[in-house]
Amino acid sequence: MATTTTRRLAIFLGLALVMGVTRFHPSLLNHALWDASWGVFFLAGFWLRGQGRWAFPLLMAEAVLVDYLVINGQGIDFWSHYCMSPAYWFLLPAYGALWLGGSWLAKRQQGLSLATLGLAVAALLVAEGLCYLISNGSFYWISASVPLPRSFGAWFANLGDWYLPFLTGTAAYVALGAVLHALATQLARTAQRSGHAQR
Repeated sequence: MATTTTRRLAIFLGLALVMGVTRFHPSLLNHALWDASWGVFFLAGFWLRGQGRWAFPLLMAEAVLVDYLVINGQGIDFWSHYCMSPAYWFLLPAYGALWLGGSWLAKRQQGLSLATLGLAVAALLVAEGLCYLISNGSFYWISASVPLPRSFGAWFANLGDWYLPFLTGTAAYVALGAVLHALATQLARTAQRSGHAQR
């Protein structure tokens, strides 16, 4: 979809805005919106495939900056917050899995078709599952916030407690992105037909 520099930049800025606003949600939105970060990284991989050298690091930097601002805004030292530990840096491969899932889909999609829808569902389930496994697993096994003793049984229980909310939240944003993509594609086709008709 993104074929021009202007369009790529507009897509990037739109995704960055959505992630910034929803990632600030504890302080700004009173938990009214689910954090869109996971959906944003998947959609960015799809729409900005091939632009990972600049877009992925900038989105990661934004995510860290927002976390820093939210935590410091609560009067808490960044590294003493419950969510902060060496496991925090595992968000890099976790979000990378989402980006790669979107990029994989972009390479194989066949336009607006049922085949593409099936690929999209599969790509999202695998990418989101890997992201969840990496982020949840690293937090459970590395973070000092998780009390000892730790066990695989307790970890699997924890995985089950949070998996569905993360999946549905991510899927909702990706579905919204898919609807916008379909509308933009249809509008572009209509404009193109209209242009040909006028000639």
